[in-house]
Amino acid sequence: MTEPARRAHLVGVGETRYTKWGKIGDVTEHALACEAIKKAVADAGLSMDDVDGLASFAEDRNEAIFLAAEFGLPELRFANMVWMPGGGGTCAAVSNASMAVETGQAEVVVVYRSLCQGQYFRFGQGGPPRAAPPADAPPPTVQPASSMMLASIGFTMPYGLLNAAAAYALPTRRHMHLYGTTTEQLGMIAVTFREHASRNPRAVMGSRPMTLEDHQKAPMIADPHRLFDCCLESDGACAVVVTTAERARDLAKRPVEVLSSAQGTPKGYAFGPFSNANIADEIYATGGCESMAKRLYARAGVGPADIDVAQIYDHFTGCVLMQLEDYGFCKRGEGGPFVESGALAWQGGSLPTNTHGGSLSEAYIHGLNHVVEGVRSLRGESTSQVEDAEVCLVTAGACVPSSALILGRR
Repeated sequence: MTEPARRAHLVGVGETRYTKWGKIGDVTEHALACEAIKKAVADAGLSMDDVDGLASFAEDRNEAIFLAAEFGLPELRFANMVWMPGGGGTCAAVSNASMAVETGQAEVVVVYRSLCQGQYFRFGQGGPPRAAPPADAPPPTVQPASSMMLASIGFTMPYGLLNAAAAYALPTRRHMHLYGTTTEQLGMIAVTFREHASRNPRAVMGSRPMTLEDHQKAPMIADPHRLFDCCLESDGACAVVVTTAERARDLAKRPVEVLSSAQGTPKGYAFGPFSNANIADEIYATGGCESMAKRLYARAGVGPADIDVAQIYDHFTGCVLMQLEDYGFCKRGEGGPFVESGALAWQGGSLPTNTHGGSLSEAYIHGLNHVVEGVRSLRGESTSQVEDAEVCLVTAGACVPSSALILGRR
């Protein structure tokens, strides 16, 4: 058992401005990371001299050793990068930071994620149109391959499976076939999160209201994913600060306790539907998180009924619906009717979800902004505040190896 004085707490959050990809200006991904880290440390009432650990995920290009040198940290005692792919590692990074402080490997660890898609683009997207180079121009510099460029997807790429919208359309379409899930139910997820974003000044889409009719009229991207079923393409960065309960007592903001964390993947799952290899048929139309969810709840000593507010990774609406089932808020196959009941709404919903607007309407920062919102929800600082919220579930990307957190108000 962890000593009570060393239990991990989240004590600071920081964010840059969020924009549509390519709209951040000349600010680099590295500069965004530095800004978010400094803001999170300041929010905690600490200085950079207090930081001795740095952690990230999704192959963040801002390496901890260089950040430590640039910030002039007195000593870097913990540096960590998560193996879970893409947004699946969001909560795992916080989990690893928590383990570091609870075991005495470090005292103050900042978890960060910077994503400047206007600078680096995304796999399957390519860059903006460019004029043809002069005939005598040197050959272009080869960009590093994305984490998506794995040998496993060499078997699916020839069939046109080139991007996430197509890959995660497959289990969603299977869910629709098995259980009668409808595109209108998917649309209600997007519309609900947009409504939450309307109160959030940080949300990229906060000033753009959306109706279910707007969702249904939007262009099809990869059946059944329409435009508004897909997460944003964003530039921005955010960070959270993890330290011990003992250290947290004297800091600037109300600390939020990490009640439990979990990470992992089912047997043979590999990269999930992106590679479509070895996934057992009985879990193909799920988020692949059921067994992990059971471990998560058991460690925290709570169940689905105890969750007051949820921040669920929403790269695609279908993946949200499948996670609602995986984490026990409804039975498998009942996610559609659960959403249709209005359960995810800030006011009147049984499970207010993505109160900041999520990746669909606030920003896509590989889900670390969901952890930031989880902290705000339990501090009483959310722009869609759930009254008396004491327990918050935060999930990472589903339909890939994943991770999750349960946070508690101290």
